[in-house]
Amino acid sequence: MISMRSKYGLKALGYMARTSDKDSFLIADIAQAEGIPKKFLEAILLILKNSGILSSRKGPGGGYSLAKSPAAITVGAVVRAFEGDLIPLPCLSESASASCPECGDADTCGIRLVMSDADKALSSVLDSTTLADMLQKSEFERQKKQQVVDFAI
Repeated sequence: MISMRSKYGLKALGYMARTSDKDSFLIADIAQAEGIPKKFLEAILLILKNSGILSSRKGPGGGYSLAKSPAAITVGAVVRAFEGDLIPLPCLSESASASCPECGDADTCGIRLVMSDADKALSSVLDSTTLADMLQKSEFERQKKQQVVDFAI
């Protein structure tokens, strides 16, 4: 499961992407609009800024803004900013040479092979889905849900 930080981060970014009439956003406005605790959101936005997903400006007219277009921000980049590697087993990490102590041969380990496939599938979806895609999917489902079918003759 992803953490609340990831979920709230995606919600905040979604709000910023949908609200195209503003150049920068105050933490309090995002928190109120999305129902996110303000103090928690402060820490979340700082992580997104340090990851290069957001930029910030101080002073009058300041606040946070998207550092890239919504079409250039992947869901995978956002989730990894909070969760780190999304791998299901330590032996699949490319950044660490960890191995499972109970595994005799990593190259033929069935668990590792299946989890590697799962990792590739998850990464493929998250890394090919942008913030713009996520918003488009949400809007499509919202419109589909609002359509009323009239069976009157």
